[in-house]
Amino acid sequence: MSPIAVVAQPQATPDVAPTKKVEEQQYHTSSPVDGFTLTTYPEDSHPINLAWGAASAEARGPVVASKYRSGLDKHNTIGAHSGSYCVYHALAVGSKQLNPEHVADYTNSQPAFSIPEQKSWYNEKDIVAMDPFGHLTPYLFDEVSESENVEIRPTIAITKATMQLFELKDAVSQGRLQVDGKIVKNSNGDVNVSKVAVEPVWYLPGVAERFNITESELRKALFEDTNGMYPELITRPDIKVFLPPIGGLTVYIFGDPKFVSDPSKKLALRIHDECNGSDVFGSDICTCRPYLIFGIEEAVKEAQNGGSGVVIYFRKEGRALGEVTKYLVYNARKRGGDTAAEYFHRTECIAGVRDMRFQQLMPDILKWLGISKIDRMLSMSNMKHDAIVEQGIPILERIPIPDELVPPDSRVEIDAKIHSGYFTNGTVMTNDELKNVQGRSWDNFE
Repeated sequence: MSPIAVVAQPQATPDVAPTKKVEEQQYHTSSPVDGFTLTTYPEDSHPINLAWGAASAEARGPVVASKYRSGLDKHNTIGAHSGSYCVYHALAVGSKQLNPEHVADYTNSQPAFSIPEQKSWYNEKDIVAMDPFGHLTPYLFDEVSESENVEIRPTIAITKATMQLFELKDAVSQGRLQVDGKIVKNSNGDVNVSKVAVEPVWYLPGVAERFNITESELRKALFEDTNGMYPELITRPDIKVFLPPIGGLTVYIFGDPKFVSDPSKKLALRIHDECNGSDVFGSDICTCRPYLIFGIEEAVKEAQNGGSGVVIYFRKEGRALGEVTKYLVYNARKRGGDTAAEYFHRTECIAGVRDMRFQQLMPDILKWLGISKIDRMLSMSNMKHDAIVEQGIPILERIPIPDELVPPDSRVEIDAKIHSGYFTNGTVMTNDELKNVQGRSWDNFE
């Protein structure tokens, strides 16, 4: 393929005599930014080998996205590190607060505990939305970074912490959780937790296959719907890996992390998608925080019973529609009569779709952790259930949120979801019954 350059065209010569301002104007024939050629396919490009699914980390090769140092010629990944935070990195560089050639010192930053290697790390099918070696990058590829003069950054970090939630203190005081000094540390309900932070890394052929589309269709959609932010999606078919500008996920492990991949140990799992309004600020329009806390409590109990508990928190605010769209939907619901019968319809009117979380990629983190079966799934979501089972991980029991934890104003949400196919141990309402499930009006807020 020949080089593709984006070149600014000189302005046409005006028919009238130019003003002094126009005479003094600098015309650029290549780029409005001096010193740059806007090319997306350099002739002398030599990407570092990256063979997704290879039999070893060394054969697979590192993820190289940065264009700094020799990265312009040798990068093998489209996009930038840190997901949606990459723009802040650019601002720090642009405002001269960060030296773009800074070399990270990873002394003592190694994982706080080990994740056992899994067969899923070494094929093209099981894991396509994260780098299985992202936590070992500074150690596996340090010599490559030096010899090739490229920046190679981690996309996974592993640490430990103490979790403090007032609901867990209540659980101890009410006798639902017992202080064991190991998992639940004290009467305040402080809980030991192991944590894994993951940035998304997409292997484009594998992602396309999950969505039953071609790689070309995926690249075209990503390029066009981001308004051409990533030309290499179109011009560099040889580069198969993409760092999307989206949020990642965090894994919270209760109990011994080794038990997560041990099929002889019971596992309780909560997959939770971000809801800032409820999770952080306690809005009662949905069941998100109550279900999250319930999931954490049940995960702790499973760990205390000799198994393990896992809560995985995905940054997919507002069903991946975003918080602005979510608030617009809230307005439409409260002004138009907030009934369960209209719950999904109001979202579809504004967003055109009821949900964009697309759980097809979610099971990758389960396979990375080595989870081979889920004894207790703390979720009612049909989409999450189906995505996990379709990836070959059986779910033995599904646990709905207890009715007593459902805030009154969120009956609209939960009853609409149950009617749409979410799991329940109870009855499923008819369409006429959904019309009678109504949320609080704005008159009750004032």
